[in-house]
Amino acid sequence: MRTQPSTYLLIPGAWHGGWSWWPVARRLRAAGHRAVALTLPGLADGDDRAGLRLRDAVDHVIDEVQRRELTGVTLVGHSWAGYPMTAAAHRLADRISTMVYYNAQVPVPGGSMADDNPPEIAAFLRDLIESAPDNAIPPTVEFVRQSFMQDVAEDAQRLLAELLTPHPGAYFLDAPDVPDFAALGLPARYVLGEHDHALPRPGAEFAARLGLEPVMVAGTHEGMLTHPDAVADAILAA
Repeated sequence: MRTQPSTYLLIPGAWHGGWSWWPVARRLRAAGHRAVALTLPGLADGDDRAGLRLRDAVDHVIDEVQRRELTGVTLVGHSWAGYPMTAAAHRLADRISTMVYYNAQVPVPGGSMADDNPPEIAAFLRDLIESAPDNAIPPTVEFVRQSFMQDVAEDAQRLLAELLTPHPGAYFLDAPDVPDFAALGLPARYVLGEHDHALPRPGAEFAARLGLEPVMVAGTHEGMLTHPDAVADAILAA
C-alpha cells in the first residue's frame, strides 16, 4: 500500500457518473491521497447526449488532467472506461504513473467496444442505438439485476437503475485511434470482481491484453459501491 501521497483520477463506466466512485474516493482520501471522480460528457443527469463521440470522452479526461495541473496520476477506469482511459493515456503519458483497470474492458487497436462483443450482441447494441431518438442506450432494472449488481436486495438494484443515465451510443461504436497499450510502457494493474457477470469476455482475457493476471477482489461489477474497502485497497496496492 502506498505511503506517499498520490493522485487518483477515477473514471466511471457506461451509464455511470462520478458518483459511482465516491465511496472509493473517500477511502483513498482517508489514506492521505488526492482523488478526483470524473463524470464524462453525456453521463450527468440532464445532459444532452446527441452527437457525442468517443473522442469527446477522451478529450474530457485529458482536459481535466491539464486543467487541474495533475502529475504523477494513477488513472483508474471501471468497465467501458477502459476505452477513454487508454486513449487518453497515449496523450498524457508524461503525467501518468500507473493505470488501474477495474472490471474493465481493455481495447484492442482499431476495435470498438461493440466489436469486442459476440456478433449477435454487437448487432443488438447497434439496433438499440439506431432506434433511440438521441442514439443513447437507456439503463434497465433487468440489466442491473442480471449483470451489474446481482448480489444485493431488489431495492438497491432499483436505486442503482434510477441513478444510471442513458449512455451515448457512439461511445460504444467508436474505436480509439491509438496503438496497443504496451506501446506506452506504463505500469498497470487489472482488478477483477470475483462475481463480475457484466464483462463481454472473461476478465482474465482482458488482463492478458495487458500482460497481467487479474487481482481478485470481492463483489460484482459494482463492487466499488458494495465493497469499496476491498476495491480501494486493491487500487492503493497498484
